[in-house]
Amino acid sequence: MRCPFCGFEDTQVKDSRPTDDRGSIRRRRLCPNCAARFTTFERVQLRELTVVKKDGERQPFDRDKLARSLQIALRKRPVEAERVERVINSIVRQLESSGESEIPSEQVGALAMEALAELDQVAYVRFASVYRNFREAKEFREFIGRITTPSAADD
Repeated sequence: MRCPFCGFEDTQVKDSRPTDDRGSIRRRRLCPNCAARFTTFERVQLRELTVVKKDGERQPFDRDKLARSLQIALRKRPVEAERVERVINSIVRQLESSGESEIPSEQVGALAMEALAELDQVAYVRFASVYRNFREAKEFREFIGRITTPSAADD
């Protein structure tokens, strides 16, 4: 593993342990060249996934891009990082276990929306406002109207 600080090619693993969700291995590393310490995470990848965009373009699935999208929706929301990581791992597992190597971008977005709906309603609405690409405020109001909880009417 290359040192992110000095670029030295041969860093040493000082400690390895599974993450809390057992989905990856956390490794503490030391660079013998500059003495910097850093952490890496190692995950199992079941298959190479390709995302097929709406315009037909194909791109390799990027777990970090999914994580960034969720983080933007969750910005300044009271959601623990561990829960977000579990959601990302769950989405990736669902995609990998689908049996398909080419995944429509709509499927990735739908899984992300489904997960955010359970995780945080504000983040869900933020993500939906970009993902659904509402053309008019009326469409957005209708969407918000559909997600209001029926339990409020039961009180």
